[in-house]
Amino acid sequence: MITNKPSLLLHVCCAPCSPYVVKMLKKNYTVTAYFYDPNIHPEEEYTFRLKEMKKFSQEIGLSLIEAEYDAGRWFETTKGREEDAEKGERCYLCVDFRLEKAARFALENGFEYFTTVLSVSPHKSAKMINSIGRILSKKHFVKFLEADFKKKDGFKKSVEMSKAFGLKRQDYCGCVYSKKNQQKRTAEAGA
Repeated sequence: MITNKPSLLLHVCCAPCSPYVVKMLKKNYTVTAYFYDPNIHPEEEYTFRLKEMKKFSQEIGLSLIEAEYDAGRWFETTKGREEDAEKGERCYLCVDFRLEKAARFALENGFEYFTTVLSVSPHKSAKMINSIGRILSKKHFVKFLEADFKKKDGFKKSVEMSKAFGLKRQDYCGCVYSKKNQQKRTAEAGA
């Protein structure tokens, strides 16, 4: 099928965050998902999230590119930021690390745009994500699609759609530090 829609590389972190964003973007773009998430730990969780993303992509006919699981470089990048709060410097470094790879891939493979599903999460700052995207867009000469996908009940719609697809939603962003924070909050709530 021939399409005049611009090509867009969509960085995805997991299947449950993707349905609403993909549905929205497919209206105006030819979307290819890009799974680059060396921040996800433990590796079994990474494997689970990738498997879910593959299943979801096949179900809806979404092209999916799997990048390498480069956990060592991610740990080097975030070293010294282990105690940072969510939305802090560690998150900035993590988002920048992953979007840098996506921007380079988009440039090298002829995509007109790149963006990420990350702004659908209420735990992520769309302002920070879009700032990083603008910087990388200028650096790599690929347009960044700025968005705050959580607006207009985007997160709520994402949750509903992920349930309809039978996707398991995680209770932490993926990194080992976020998991520790979530476990601490859970323990404090139970005390």
